[in-house]
Amino acid sequence: MESLNNGSGFNEVELESFQRQIADRFQDLGSVSSDELLSLPWVRKLLDVFLSSEEEFRGILVNNKGRLMKPPLDRLIADFYERSVKSLDVCNAIRDGLDQIKQWQKLMEIVICALGHRNVNKNNTNKRILGEGQVRRARKALSELAVGLVDDKDSSQPLALRNRSFGRNNNSSNSQSKDQHRLGYFRSLSWYVSRSWSAAKQLQAIGSNLVSPRANEITATNGLAMLVFTMGNVLLFVMWALVAAIPCQDRGLQVHFYMSRQFPWAASILSLHDKIMEESRKKDRKNTSGFLMEIYQIDKCSRSLSELTGSVQFPISEEKEKELRQRVEEMGQVYEAVTEGLEPLEKKVRELFHRIVHSRTEGLDCLGRGHNSE
Repeated sequence: MESLNNGSGFNEVELESFQRQIADRFQDLGSVSSDELLSLPWVRKLLDVFLSSEEEFRGILVNNKGRLMKPPLDRLIADFYERSVKSLDVCNAIRDGLDQIKQWQKLMEIVICALGHRNVNKNNTNKRILGEGQVRRARKALSELAVGLVDDKDSSQPLALRNRSFGRNNNSSNSQSKDQHRLGYFRSLSWYVSRSWSAAKQLQAIGSNLVSPRANEITATNGLAMLVFTMGNVLLFVMWALVAAIPCQDRGLQVHFYMSRQFPWAASILSLHDKIMEESRKKDRKNTSGFLMEIYQIDKCSRSLSELTGSVQFPISEEKEKELRQRVEEMGQVYEAVTEGLEPLEKKVRELFHRIVHSRTEGLDCLGRGHNSE
């Protein structure tokens, strides 16, 4: 067998190892309880799975770059990078969705402060007596929360008008311009999320023509065709799960995963897909703007507080005030969970965006050098 540098080093053992690692990682993601599934820490772990898998995938391609320009692998690689470009739009939409959760977080803080949660110390002294003004303020914030949490296509339009991206924070405009000139225009709206953009349609575009390679393609590429197919499915599933969890415009989960269970990783991915779909069908989650566990908890707490504050009469009874403060305490716990998990997830999504851009640039550079050397 020739050396890795000559592009003939990939073998069946490496392919099986890569596929088994994918299977194990997704099996681990699916082994959590229903309370952990689709939570902020879980979504962050999902992105870690993608980043780890992508790094290994990229390393294998670099070690076999002599094969990348040979058909049919050149076409399969180009198709994969086209899918990855489409996923940049999803990253931007998810970032805007996280911004929307931040707005809900601010409304929660208004409710918590208005109803006195943060004005009670451990000795339960200096407790503020709730007045009509505080309750009205909390009701207003809770009403805004209720509107925002509903999965309404029109409610996402203010987010759609934002014209910014992870990439726009890059000050090296000359380098960016040079990269765009060399690589060509990204045929997706990767610098902003337009008013007409659809998460459902974008997922369909990412998964378009993602089919298992034929036997002759696997043979001709020494198994690398299966590697690309595997990573394409990982990319599609991760983007689908992000759209399922985080608010974004025109969400839709009707994506078909065409994979045979004979692949080592298929069972774990399809099982996880089924679990997420099961969550989406639950009565109390159907109309929410995202299936993130923290969104469900925000919705549950806000509904409970809305009902309670709506029935308050003044002067407020001691029993009613105690119940109210208990509900506010529960919202405070959700608020802290969101505060703790939101920023790390934002950073991870930003890392994902830049990794996809960098990997595509590096991959196409390898293709270009391979072409020039022939």
